[in-house]
Amino acid sequence: RMGRNPATGEQIKIPAKKVVKFRVAKACKDAIVPPKK
Repeated sequence: RMGRNPATGEQIKIPAKKVVKFRVAKACKDAIVPPKK
């Protein structure tokens, strides 16, 4: 699929790939506030 480089604005071709899903909320929360033990 076609994508765009936000820094230069040039169009680039992005190869199709499978993206691993993960819960962003938990990852962000742990990065900001260390999980309590």
